[in-house]
This record gives sequence, C-alpha cells and structure tokens, in this order.
Amino acid sequence: MALGFVVSLTILVVCIGLIGTCMLCLDRTTLSRTAADYDRRLAEITPYVGVTALFFLGKRATHGRSLRISHALDWDLTAEIYAIEGEFVAVMQDVVPTATLEFFSAMYMFGFPFLLVTALVLYFLLPTQRYLKELLVAYLLNYAIGTLFYTLFIVYGPRNHLSSVDGLMYSFYPQTQEVTAAVSANTNVFPSLHTSLAVVVMLFAWHSREEYPRWFGISSFVTICVVFSTMYLGIHWLIDVIAGLLLAAGSVVGAKRIVTRAEGATGSVPAGEDAISSDASD
Repeated sequence: MALGFVVSLTILVVCIGLIGTCMLCLDRTTLSRTAADYDRRLAEITPYVGVTALFFLGKRATHGRSLRISHALDWDLTAEIYAIEGEFVAVMQDVVPTATLEFFSAMYMFGFPFLLVTALVLYFLLPTQRYLKELLVAYLLNYAIGTLFYTLFIVYGPRNHLSSVDGLMYSFYPQTQEVTAAVSANTNVFPSLHTSLAVVVMLFAWHSREEYPRWFGISSFVTICVVFSTMYLGIHWLIDVIAGLLLAAGSVVGAKRIVTRAEGATGSVPAGEDAISSDASD
C-alpha cells in the first residue's frame, strides 16, 4: 500500500513540475510545431529509445544475479571510504537545521525523477533530436558504469555504517524505503547515481541554454539540492558524490562522441531561427 501511494505521489509531483517547467520554458508555437513533426522525431529517436529500454530491462532481469556476484566477490570498500572521509556526513547532519528535512527529502524523492523526465520531454520538443539522443546515451552510460561498480564493490552508506549518522528520510518517512528498496540495494552507493544523473541533466541544460535559458536555472537549483540531499539524508558519502560528478562529466563527453560517431556532424544542434526560444527571450 505504501509503495503504491509513494509511486502515485511521485508521478503526480513530477507531472506538476513538468507542466510548470514547460509553461516557463516553452513558447506558444512549440506544441503545434511538435505535433506537425511528431512522426519524424519519433522515428529518429526510436533506435536510441529501443537500446535504452533493452538495457534497463536487462538490468532489471539481472539485478538479483548482480547482487549475488557482488557478495561472492566481497570487495567491501566501506571502511576505506570512511578512513578517508571520516565524519563529514555526521557533521553535516549536526549543522543543517532539522527544519529542512522535509524539503531535502522531497528533493531526493521527487526532484530527481523530475529532472530526468523533464529533460527528456523538453529535448523532444526541440526541432533537432540531437540533445535527446545524447541525453539517452548519457543515461545509459551512467547506469552501465554504475551497475558495474555496484557489482564489483560493496559499499554501505553512512546511515548503515555509522551510529552517528541518522537515515533521516527513512526515519521520518519510512514508507519511502519501500520505493528505494524496490529499485536499488543498500550496497549500491559508490558512485552516487542520484548525483551523476542529476548533474548530467544540468550539464545538458548548460549546453542548451540558448534554446532553454530558464531550464538551466531550474535544473541547476534542483540538481544542487538533490546532490546535497544524498549526503544530508545519510544515503551517500562525500566520496560517492565526487565519483558521481566525475561519472557525469565522463558520460556527457562519451555520449556526445558516441552520437557524433553514429550520426556524424550533420546532426549538430542548430542555433538561431530553427531553435525554440523561451518566452523570456522574446
């Protein structure tokens, strides 16, 4: 029951955020232009969507086997990470006011999927599908590399390793633990995919700031809050976040190279009159 409620609430919040962002970032002709060009755009991105979907289906089907391999290898890096980082997360929880708990819990649970979904929709609404193709490949690279690390290494988050760190979100909102447990194990910590994927969206927002200037500001704010929340809530170490930042940068560079090699320079992002501008730039 709790799982269904949280999933439904997440979908509702993400949809509200998506609609609000579209109202802020899109001009009046965007939807009509997309409707007129829908078939071409869908055909163009179908191979990328297909490969991404197959990967996630395969990842889901092999999740249990990945965990068994991980525990069989038993390469636990938790103590090494703690030896380097120490009580950073515990100090953060002591310093940050508890009044912010609801805000950062919401950012972790709702802000993260809002970023992933909204970016996909916004880039589909552009005349060129180059950003969307690169974003899908970047998502795939993040999860592929993250899954490899999660299989090879066991790392428990601060809330599982330190008595001085409280799993704040799970303590105050225990129903959210069912959602996270359904998609991830408590050893899937290094690197932080919440960090890497959120930063990927922010980096793409920077690259597309001429087309969507307001989106860069929105995504930057939400990304910073999501990244901070992963540590404040006791889920990730600072080292996980740093690794996530490196993964984000590498996956964006890799995605752009892969798409360029697959399609050549002809699919580069057009600037000027062919690109959709926001109401702010009218």
